[in-house]
Amino acid sequence: MLNPDWSQIQVHILHFEEEGLVTRTFRRLDPERQQAVVHAILEEASEKGPTSINIKEIARRADVSIGSLYQYFGNRDGLLNFAVALCVRYMVDMFAEFGPMLAAMPLRDALRYYVLGGIEWGQTEAGLVRFFGKAAYHGDPELAESVVRPIAEVMRATTAMILAQAIERGEIRSDFDMEAASRVINALMIAIGDAQLFPELNIYFQVIDENMPLERVMDTLIDLLMKGLHE
Repeated sequence: MLNPDWSQIQVHILHFEEEGLVTRTFRRLDPERQQAVVHAILEEASEKGPTSINIKEIARRADVSIGSLYQYFGNRDGLLNFAVALCVRYMVDMFAEFGPMLAAMPLRDALRYYVLGGIEWGQTEAGLVRFFGKAAYHGDPELAESVVRPIAEVMRATTAMILAQAIERGEIRSDFDMEAASRVINALMIAIGDAQLFPELNIYFQVIDENMPLERVMDTLIDLLMKGLHE
């Protein structure tokens, strides 16, 4: 079950009402009822992806009527738009929360945990990952702007934060183009991570196979990065 920080979700609900994604009726619900509905949407979206949610199943999970859901969101498209927006904010909040923790780690540990932790998280949130993968790799312009860009930008910012903190600790040299370096490293880590979450990409990227385990690839990647950032 997803368990985002509820205070953050409540802030988002206020913004979503201003944006027309939820009704005042929903915003005025008691927090426990709001939370039940939001958790039901997130659970359904995490299993099936936001665009494949089933309203009847959400109603069952939240223990509310289908009619109540329509009062909260207007129609299925409204609920779908809310689900997409909430999932994006949820993922962005997750990176914002864990980014400083990663940046505080020694660089080698941070890079390893960023990739391997991301893979582990992605495997537990298969629906959200499938949805994001579809948005990222299938070229839908609307989803590229509403879904991919905000998540991709916070991922790149996380990588830049990790590098900046490593420089401050004296782990790596500071006389390189950090903006370009953060983009290159971010792209490398995405390629390795996504190749584990989307097997069809591994066929293209050739990251692992029966003779090349992920651990070996990660050790080599980190060794190459550490050497390049030191010299």
